[in-house]
Amino acid sequence: MAHLELALRCAATEEARYSRALSDLGALSVTLLDPRADTPNEQAILEPGVGEMPLWPDCLVVALFPAATPRAALLAALEAADPGLVLASASFREVAEQDWVRAWIDQFQPMAFGTRTWIVPWDHALPAAAAVPGAAVVRLDPGLAFGSGTHPTTALCLEWLDGLALEGKTVLDVGCGSGILGLAALKLGATRAIGIDNDPQALLASRDNAARNGVAGRFAVYLPPEAPVERCPVVVANILAVALDALAETLAERVAAGGLIALSGILRGQEEALMRRYSAWFDDLVVAQREDWVRLSGRRRG
Repeated sequence: MAHLELALRCAATEEARYSRALSDLGALSVTLLDPRADTPNEQAILEPGVGEMPLWPDCLVVALFPAATPRAALLAALEAADPGLVLASASFREVAEQDWVRAWIDQFQPMAFGTRTWIVPWDHALPAAAAVPGAAVVRLDPGLAFGSGTHPTTALCLEWLDGLALEGKTVLDVGCGSGILGLAALKLGATRAIGIDNDPQALLASRDNAARNGVAGRFAVYLPPEAPVERCPVVVANILAVALDALAETLAERVAAGGLIALSGILRGQEEALMRRYSAWFDDLVVAQREDWVRLSGRRRG
């Protein structure tokens, strides 16, 4: 089944009004885009710097409605819902139905990280290089939750975990998504893994992936308010730079004295501010980079 897409341009300061009105009229989804992303020499802002506003000066607000929605009636309803909306830029197009998640998963191939970690789709044969003693194999179907290893931030975290001696340790994963990092830690020898995420869908995906990998009894996942307060020898947080800044003290308190932390989800250029922030608690801060993304890692002072 096709959908009807409505795109409206507005000032960033007005985005909330447009999004609210579209949602109130039954939009199936509302997405914000940079209207200049396809213009030469312009870059879409993927994620703001620490302390910066997250939106562009103006936005393209894109909403999806059922295909049978009358276009003129929709614009009239928007005008009635909020007479202050400027609708002169409105444009429509039909969007074909597609299972985007499944289409992506169908292209998901086995991937190696470091010297022994493998992420392999459920329905894919195990590569010969992964079928050797000592290989840490995670079988994964990420579903709707973030985390498959294909994104540079996840890859950076997997490579970091691969290089650690995790035997007998507890690993805390903040922003666990599909559970990929906790699962990898367990396959690499960790005794326990704790995952925290504010998205209930992520917790469902993590529990399902843990059960299917045979480690459900050693992998506990929580919403932030429900997570136990515990200091761990290894902590990894693959979230956004703004969140890493806001949660710095909380994350530092979750790392045991002498323990290790890895911070990812950081765009190149954001790492210096975060290094200054985390230097209050951590020594030996090291930067690693993949494409435009950065990982920070360090050791907690006693």
